[in-house]
Amino acid sequence: MSRAAALSPADMPAPALRHWLGIEIVEVSPLERAVAALGGGLSILILVLTASWVLPGEGAACVIASMGASAVLLFGVPHGSLSQPWPAVAGHCISAFIGVVCARHVPQAHLAAACAVGFSIAAMQQLRCIHPPGGATAFTAVMGGQAVHELGYRFVLIPVLANALLMVLLAVMINFAFRWRRYPVILSRPPAPQRPALSDSSVKHSHAEVVAALRSIDSFVDISEEDLLRLAGLINRSGDPDLGAR
Repeated sequence: MSRAAALSPADMPAPALRHWLGIEIVEVSPLERAVAALGGGLSILILVLTASWVLPGEGAACVIASMGASAVLLFGVPHGSLSQPWPAVAGHCISAFIGVVCARHVPQAHLAAACAVGFSIAAMQQLRCIHPPGGATAFTAVMGGQAVHELGYRFVLIPVLANALLMVLLAVMINFAFRWRRYPVILSRPPAPQRPALSDSSVKHSHAEVVAALRSIDSFVDISEEDLLRLAGLINRSGDPDLGAR
């Protein structure tokens, strides 16, 4: 079964509209969709049940809403660079810390929320741990109400760190059953392409070449180095210049 299929021209909006809206050309298979949906839902169920067991009567309150967004990334895009363990854990924790600092030291709530999200983005970029749900975590630290404010810096450890670590562990365990989407990406070892490989010089690219190419774009690219190299190799092996358009 193919895990990805290109949309037919009849199914796609006009090219200009598609490019402006950012609509993907390639769609994943029904199996991939089902695994992503069930895995994400199961992870949230386990997270809430675990919190309820550890903290009876207030467990659900100890699961921050941004974990729902993390579930989308860890199960919907398990090989994306935004989804890997370091961004998933560090992105949440550094954002939570910044959010608490802003909540405590910026008197105006709206300004504190803006500062929390803005500084969190800058910190995640600097620490190479960009994880979009981290912005929601920073926002929650400021606007989450009295219960969150009373936790102070403990908010960084419980619930944020505890939630993030459990989500990553669940992503590793649930995705491991499906070889093509094992998480983190280093565990994924898809079958080698059936076509004969070209010479090493035409297929292999070094880490330095990948870094240089990404720097030339000067913008964040949400693809892991492993998947980027794999795509380059598949395109070279195919010998078909139209591969990316089908």
